[in-house]
Formats: sequence, C-alpha cells, structure tokens
Amino acid sequence: MRVLLMDDQERLLLFRDSDLGLTPVPHWWITPGGGVGSGESDVTAALRELREETGLEVTAAELVGPVGRRTVVHGYSDQVTTQHDVFWLVTVPAFDVSTAGHTVEEQATMSEHHWWTRAELESVDPAEPVWPVDIVRLLEVAQSPDRSAWPVDLGQCEESTVPAAPPAS
Repeated sequence: MRVLLMDDQERLLLFRDSDLGLTPVPHWWITPGGGVGSGESDVTAALRELREETGLEVTAAELVGPVGRRTVVHGYSDQVTTQHDVFWLVTVPAFDVSTAGHTVEEQATMSEHHWWTRAELESVDPAEPVWPVDIVRLLEVAQSPDRSAWPVDLGQCEESTVPAAPPAS
C-alpha cells in the first residue's frame, strides 16, 4: 500500500531510500507507505503509514482512491519480495514532515525526504530513480477530474537494486 501525498502547492512527498547491503550504496525515491498488517484494511494501513512515516494524522475521508494498482518485484541485496501495491491520494496543506515514527530499518535506510514538483519528477536522475517508475502517469490519473478510470492498472514490473530473477535465456 502506497500513498501519493500531495501538498497544496501540488508537490509530491518522496523519501530517499537505500540498499545498505551493496557497495556503492544505491539510492532511490519512494512514496510513503508499506505493508498491510494482519487484520488491517488498505485504508487503515495507509493512515497508519502516513502517521508513522510523516507524523501526519488524516482521516479515512481524506484518503481518496484507490488511484492505481500494480504488482512489483523488488530485488535487494538480502531478499526478493513481491508486493501488490495499491495507491491512495491525500492532498493536505504543506507541513513539516516528522520522521520520529520511522522504524529502526527506516531510520537506517531512509536518509531524507523532499517535496517534488512535477518538473522535478519529469527530470529524475537515473542514478536515483523514483519508484514507481511511472509516477508521472499515476499523478496525471490522480489529478484528473475524471475518476472513472480509477484504479488504473499499472501492471507488473520490477524495481530492484539487484536482479530479482535471472535473465531469460
């Protein structure tokens, strides 16, 4: 479960994450979000993740969506995971992000956050990609007044620091 957290200046909050098991350490940018706990709904998980990762308290009524869905495989230095992501949208007044609720792992791997403008998202440095790689398309869907296409199917993809599967022969 992921959240497209937009501020009133149409900027998207992303966190800079890393894979500390590799040298040099690779970095990428991600939306707030994470796993859905046992007994949690996607909405409950989204609200919890926003509170833990940003310090922001929002209500279920402020969470819009789902905007999109996808299946993604992540290959890291220590594991391969398959996630079924559901993207939600929240738009709030600009605020100071608090990372006080980050887990120990997040404190180790997530080094900073940044409110990204559309222009910045359209000119991402390939050395530090934004995941999901089709974030601009997802934002276009999320900001469209026509919500009849929701949730957009983003299909299946791989976003990895190491290949998650051997190349096909």
